[in-house]
Amino acid sequence: MNLSFQFESLGDFFAMGNYGFYVWLSYGVSIAAMIGLIIYSRREQQQILHKAKREVQREAQQKK
Repeated sequence: MNLSFQFESLGDFFAMGNYGFYVWLSYGVSIAAMIGLIIYSRREQQQILHKAKREVQREAQQKK
């Protein structure tokens, strides 16, 4: 199986010239950070919307 002209086998692809651990670790850390930012952003958005909704309800009750 020829993945590309730079690697002889799938094992060589994952080994990345004996730097595979660092290469794949950096990919993993980057993906984990991006997923963490997405989750954090969505939670923050939900909290902000919830606070805004409560504020609107509080103002509506005060006007009565």
